[in-house]
Amino acid sequence: MVKLNKIRSLSEAVASVRDGSHLFLSGFAISRNAIAVAHELIRQNKRELTLSQCIGAMDADLLVGAGAVKRYIYGGGSLDRFGPLWNINRAIEQGAIEVDEFSGLSMALRFLGGSLGLPCIPIQSLLGSDILKNLLNKEVPEVKVTECPFTGEKMVLLKTLQPDVAFVHVQKADCTGNAIIQGPRWDEDAAKAADQIVIVADEIIPTELTPFLVEEVRIPAGRVSMVVHQPYGAHPTSLYGVYDYDREHLTEYASMARTPDGMQEYLDRYVRGVKDFSAYLEAVGGLEKMIRIKADALKKY
Repeated sequence: MVKLNKIRSLSEAVASVRDGSHLFLSGFAISRNAIAVAHELIRQNKRELTLSQCIGAMDADLLVGAGAVKRYIYGGGSLDRFGPLWNINRAIEQGAIEVDEFSGLSMALRFLGGSLGLPCIPIQSLLGSDILKNLLNKEVPEVKVTECPFTGEKMVLLKTLQPDVAFVHVQKADCTGNAIIQGPRWDEDAAKAADQIVIVADEIIPTELTPFLVEEVRIPAGRVSMVVHQPYGAHPTSLYGVYDYDREHLTEYASMARTPDGMQEYLDRYVRGVKDFSAYLEAVGGLEKMIRIKADALKKY
């Protein structure tokens, strides 16, 4: 049986993204972010992007700070203990991007509906909330309040989300695209809702091993378009069981992102000023730093 090798370079995978595309980026705050992808999108000067995430994270903050984003759909977010998403918050205040803020649960349900091929999904969790009030005041077309045709109960209809491309960082994948996500795995529905899935893996495992790990495969090869091998591709955010977040670098990022000038200095130093993500890893401390943040085999952090 011939196995299809879907391994591509990060630059090749990102080059397939058209300006104006709707992208989903994996992760949560400072955990398992698609940081390497965000860097490459910036280096390739992608523009007018729509981003969607259940919870806003550092990768989206980088892209907004670089001026790559036109619209952002999310359920709130932060840099966790390191502070707010400075670039996103600043862009919202200045009206520089279109933003639709939902709850994390309603975003998850929109992705679930998208993965099932549904045009909309009914929920009740937003009823009575300021989030729903704000969405209705803005006349966001993806939100409707109606009644259940069976019970007459009040409900909210949300248009489902179906991104053009989902970039998902995972611990392991084989060359055909079978992806293993260890620890929290809130990306499955969003990935399966997308037209295309690009897996970015810290480790590529032999396809001969996949049958023995079938219960761990969360995204099957048949749905995956490309696989990128990028060790430490979520840095400085964490990857459960592989490496912890980089406290020093996240502190530096949060400090520089406070101001537009500081953010541009960060991008010039660590993103636009290096040729690729491997050069970025060298710039932030190289092998010595990566060994320091490597996860304990038992504790997983």
